[in-house]
Amino acid sequence: MKHFLLLLLSFPFFSFGQDAKGNCSQVKSKNKQLKSNTFTIAQIAETERYDVHFYFLDLNMTNTATTLSGAVEIHASARENLDSALLELFPTFVINSIEVDGNPVTYSRNASALKVPVNATTNESFVIRVDYQGTPPTAASNPLGGSGMTNDFSPSWGNQVTWSLSEPFSAYEWFPVKQSLRDKADSSAFHITVPTSCKAGSNGVLEQIVDLGNGTHRFEWKHRHPIDYYLISVAIAHYVEYTVTANPSNSGPVTVQNFIYDNPQTLLNFQSDIDETVDFIELFADLYGPYPFADEKYGHCMAPLGGGMEHQTMTTQGFFNKGLTSHELGHQWWGDHVTCASWADIWVNEGFASYSEYLMLENLYPGQQQADMLDRHDNVMSQPDGSVWVEDSLNEGRIFSGRLTYDKGASIVHTLRFLINNDSLFFAGLQQYQQQYADSTALGVDFIQVMEDVTGMDFTDFMQEWYFGEGFPTYSARWNMVGNDLLMEISQTASASAITPLFTNDLEIRFDRQILTDTIIRFPINTATNQYIIPNAGNVVNILSIDPKNWIINAGGSIVNDVNFVSVGVLENTLANALTIYPNPTEGPFTITMQQPGDYTLTVIDTKGRAIKTVSFEQETIIDLGAAAQGTYVVQVSDANSDLKVRRLVKH
Repeated sequence: MKHFLLLLLSFPFFSFGQDAKGNCSQVKSKNKQLKSNTFTIAQIAETERYDVHFYFLDLNMTNTATTLSGAVEIHASARENLDSALLELFPTFVINSIEVDGNPVTYSRNASALKVPVNATTNESFVIRVDYQGTPPTAASNPLGGSGMTNDFSPSWGNQVTWSLSEPFSAYEWFPVKQSLRDKADSSAFHITVPTSCKAGSNGVLEQIVDLGNGTHRFEWKHRHPIDYYLISVAIAHYVEYTVTANPSNSGPVTVQNFIYDNPQTLLNFQSDIDETVDFIELFADLYGPYPFADEKYGHCMAPLGGGMEHQTMTTQGFFNKGLTSHELGHQWWGDHVTCASWADIWVNEGFASYSEYLMLENLYPGQQQADMLDRHDNVMSQPDGSVWVEDSLNEGRIFSGRLTYDKGASIVHTLRFLINNDSLFFAGLQQYQQQYADSTALGVDFIQVMEDVTGMDFTDFMQEWYFGEGFPTYSARWNMVGNDLLMEISQTASASAITPLFTNDLEIRFDRQILTDTIIRFPINTATNQYIIPNAGNVVNILSIDPKNWIINAGGSIVNDVNFVSVGVLENTLANALTIYPNPTEGPFTITMQQPGDYTLTVIDTKGRAIKTVSFEQETIIDLGAAAQGTYVVQVSDANSDLKVRRLVKH
């Protein structure tokens, strides 16, 4: 299949009338009602007066219940002179004591708010230790949450598991915490004491297992990378360990440590799927940059949930298939290494994790990715509106909307790749973003800024239409052959026209040509109705499809061969007499002469739609493209009345 870029501009001033996919979202959006992090705006502001550096969780747990006991240390420093630090902890937990720097203190408690006196000056460090016990809430006891810690039985494999899932606002349901996306702890440690029949999985490296001699042993994990509060995790069950090793090209070996149900059939059933994690790590390291936690591990803990949760370095997963596993692994870059700085921008996490599924198929299962993207587009278009941007960032159901956050998020990443039209630049931009915001947080606008910096392109319209905007276009086409010239008209209607009336982006159309091979031509779309002339297009006999590779979320409109459609050709023939361009082809210099003097503006545009030279003149001017690459350019001349003259120029 041959691919051509459109070589002539449009005339904007003339209008004529369980499958392969991951199920991450199903897990995270099981409670659809409004969900708050319990703090007022004033309380949230109060938590920002200190900076968390280290979490240490030392907990006693079992696989048969969520009840826990132990202590949590929060190592922090004051951002300003600080009399007290405000934490969150679910109100039904019994607090045995709270210490600051090893000294018992008297604290105040109001619902989930713990106010602990620290009396620290600016930049002074302090350690809060909370000794507590109790049972985390369930959805019944906390209707606005209840997902922080769960105990359940796997009907498929006969295993009982206790596991955490804190995203977005449920970490306080099982440990005292500061729930702030922008304040990652610099490191963390987890000592989980469980019955000797169980294993406890968590973040980072398993440094040792200590037999306590009383029917329990302690799993001691240490994570030396920054981590957001909701990515801290534990999972306890009768597990067996299964480990494989990945060898990405840009780092040392990566251990893939898996805690699988202690049932001989479980590993046998999933082993080949788990082994594919190696291929996925090596692929994503090439596309996104080095695996962020290569010095520690990646891994999985099984739990009886309907999908997965991307806990940093050790995802919690209910089963294994290539879609789910690649999605959660993609999060290690998109969500863990770089985390959204606001839940309004959760699409940066979930959209890229979902697009990781597409990239996995494109690279490792070529041919299957088309159906993946088509399914996502169909889901987005199942309703006429909705933005990737999350306006109500306390609504968990909206935060984790499969249609908007996941599928539309992945789809607009795909569209951005198409607009850039250069995979080297596209993936260079993704890697630059990972480097620039490593171990930190960023907004969606930060990501777009990086892509603009790397590509030199302006994505203002893309942001307004596809990111903040709503809905999708329906494209229709009208065409005719006049001699050897192809005349084209592309029009669009928008599904949410009151909010986003127009989508301005490139669009591909596939043509069937007599004798010659099918041809895909790329058209810039600037208005609701765009007209084009493609000289010497060959004998086009039909338009086969609009957007044949599904780069754009769009509904199918009509395609009409209109033999009476000649207005663009008449326009071109009339205006051509007023403009002379020579020599054409040229080795660099060429002259433009107008039939009548006037105030003219000349713009030379390359095949990517970029203006590389603009000059004003009265009747004649000489332009030199000596430094420009060989190829085809568009020469556009307009006058004070906005009349357009468009000619093709070839540089040898």
